This record gives sequence, structure tokens and C-alpha cells, in this order.
Amino acid sequence: MSDFSMKDIKNIHFIGIGGSGMCPLAEILLSHGYNITGSDCNESDTLDRIKGYGIKVYMGHREENIGDDTQLVVHTAAVKDDNPEIKAARERGIPVIERSKMLGIVNDRYGCSVAVSGTHGKTTATAMLTQILIECGKDPSAIIGGKLPFIGGNSVVGKSDIIVSEACEYVNTFLKLHPAVSVILNVDADHLDFFNDIEDIKHSFNLFAKQTGKLLVVNGDDKNSVDSVADVDIDKIFFGMSDNNDYYAANYSNDGGVKQSFDLMCKGGKFLSKIKMNVPGKHNVMNALAAVATAIYLGADIEQAADAIEHFKGVHRRFEVLGNINGITVVDDFAHHPTELTATLTAAMNMNFRRVWGVFQPHTFSRTKMLLDDFAKALSIPDTAVISEILPVRETNIYNIYAEDLCAKVNGSVYKQTFDEITDYVCENARPGDLILTMGGGNVYMCANQIVNKLKSMYAE
Repeated sequence: MSDFSMKDIKNIHFIGIGGSGMCPLAEILLSHGYNITGSDCNESDTLDRIKGYGIKVYMGHREENIGDDTQLVVHTAAVKDDNPEIKAARERGIPVIERSKMLGIVNDRYGCSVAVSGTHGKTTATAMLTQILIECGKDPSAIIGGKLPFIGGNSVVGKSDIIVSEACEYVNTFLKLHPAVSVILNVDADHLDFFNDIEDIKHSFNLFAKQTGKLLVVNGDDKNSVDSVADVDIDKIFFGMSDNNDYYAANYSNDGGVKQSFDLMCKGGKFLSKIKMNVPGKHNVMNALAAVATAIYLGADIEQAADAIEHFKGVHRRFEVLGNINGITVVDDFAHHPTELTATLTAAMNMNFRRVWGVFQPHTFSRTKMLLDDFAKALSIPDTAVISEILPVRETNIYNIYAEDLCAKVNGSVYKQTFDEITDYVCENARPGDLILTMGGGNVYMCANQIVNKLKSMYAE
């Protein structure tokens, strides 16, 4: 399906091979018989994993890393054209492609590629589906945006013709994919530094849906998702909480802490299975419905799928419990959009903690400016919101927006500029029975770790 030919190519070099999106591609291509080399600037667990396969990895980016036998260079979106390895490859006439294009090429090698899309929840739903398929003996390959404890990483190389991967809408990356099955979890206003508005986003999801070969699995409770696939003439399965969907949840129960359960039903009111979960929030019920519906289509046994969901304990940075020190629980989460914050904080407030501290790092100036009121509404949910500086990521502050502007809209919130200041403030004021929940798409997990370490030192015997 791709316009790039892999014919006669055997030696591939990855720039940024330790990245969470690059490592799985390298692993899969290695299993398919390709010779892989790579380079990276930072040591990491994923880089150690890559080296463990015998792949030659160069630390640092230099033109000499492009070997005489290199036939193709793959790079992450973060690597720019002035990178010395890209420049060296192009000077020698070696093809250079971005990671998303290689993802499309790899997916096209499988008879049944499953792409999980949506503004929120992609990583969790992809991880859930992967775990279900493995436990049901389907032996899939998978590329996940976060670490799944069940497989000890963010990828797995299976022997079947099934591959499961995330499909990201940012800069229309998912339009490089032509999956057999596409999952659309939700369509929301995000990445407004790239998209014009929600209609522009829906248009991209519509194009993505039209590139799908066999089946769409769609959130039937989300109007934007339904609108995005309305004119797509292939089979569809709808999931949701309402009984007009093909698969839906009935008799939902919050069972305390992270535990929850529901009855899995199919259209017409037929009971299929009791689903017990060990991850919180109704947003994860929706992720589970999407994963189970897709797995059933792929031939998974319903009861085995239900067991796999019960065994699922989450993904790195998705309501990840980092510690409980003197009765104070510290959790880190990737939530960085108002919809995600609302879902995560609402779930946290229903867990019977004494107080919930929402520590939030705004992510990009554009998102903060354009969704300011929505962020303020979401951050009014916890007992106390603590807000850090805005993480610029790829932007400059042409929007004239500051963290103090958000703080001013959230009653009782506290602005602290640095992680050190946040750590000191939260640790000095938290009490046994409290939940400290750090949230953001950037490096706020570092603040979470600082909080854990400070609490440990404060309460050391």
C-alpha cells in the first residue's frame, strides 16, 4: 500500500532507535530478517533491550554511523534535516524516511493489521487488545505507545498475521496507514497547533476511516466519531455505554479503589460476560469495550477475553501507582487534555481518598490557550490543583499565555514554577489518606518521582 519499495533492501539504520516508537519497528524488522543498526543520544531501558538483540547501536549522531552497506535510513519526527546522519545518507543517495512511513510499511506486511486511533486512550486500548489477543492464543505482533507490564515492554513480535498498533492523528500521521481494522475511540478538539478546528480533525479521521479495508470499530456514544464514519461504506461495529450499540456495558459498578465491573452485552440485550477491571474510570470501560469488541471479531473467546481484561493492570504513566508512603499514595498519569484530565480526576475523586491533589503540567502554549476554560473546569475537580509552568515542547509563546492565567481561573489552585517548589509544597501539606496525582504529557513524571523520594526521606524510620 506504500509508495516506497523495500525490494532489495536488507540493511536499515534507525536514527533515534531507542525511542518508544522506533524500538518496536526495529524489533519487528529484525525478526523479518533485516540487518539493523541504530544511533541514539540517550541511554534507556529500550536501548538496552535493542542492544540485547545484538543490534549495533552508536551513541551520538555522526555521519560515520551511516555504514557503507546502509540501504535505508529511518528517523523519528524529532530528528531534523540538518542531522549529520540524514545529511550523509542523502549525499550518498540513500533513501531517508520518517518513522510513520516505516510504520505503514511494516503494517502492510501483515494480513490483518489493526490500527487503534482516537484523541484519547490509544495506548491503553492498544495494550488491552494486545494482552487479550496474547492470552487468547492469537500470537499477535504489537506496537504500543507505553510499557505494558504483561509483555515487559512496549512491543511484541508474534508469529501470526495480526499486528496491533497505535494510529496517531497528529500531523495526519495515521494517514500513512492502510489497516484492515481501525478502531476509533473518540474524536475531540486537540492538536490545534496543526488542525484548524474540530471539523478539520473529523475530516482527517474520515480520511483515515476510508483507508480501512475491512472493519471500523467505533465509539457509538461519541457524535464526532459517528459523524467521522457516516459516509464510509464498510462494516462497522459500534461500542459504548448505551444499548443502541453492538457491544455495550450494563450494570456498571464502581467496586472501590481501581476496581470496577460491568456486564458485557450485545445488541438486543444478550448478556455475554461479566467484565471485572483493575484500572479505574469509565474512560477505561470504553477502552475495554473497544478492545473486547475488536478481539471478538478477530476470533478471541469471550470468556478468555474477559479474564485478560481482569488481568490487565494498566500501562506505564496511565494511572501508575508509584508508591504509598505513610498512607500517602502517589500516582502518575499521562493526561494532558481537558477530556483526559476530567476522566482521570473524576475517577480519582470516586476512590474515597481523604483529599486528591491534582498536580498538572500544561503541555504546549497552543493547547493551553485554546482550551483554557476547559482546563480550568477539569482542574476544579480535585480538592487542590497545583499548576506548574507550561511545557513549550515544540512551540514559542506567540499565544501570550502563562500558567498563572490558568491558575487564576481555578479556585483555590496554587502555581509553583519548578518541580522542586511543587515537591516541597505538596509534601509539606499532604496527609495520610491523600492521593497525589501528577498529570501531563511532558516530564511531570520527574516531579512524581521527586515527591516519592521526599516523602520517603520525611517518613524514614
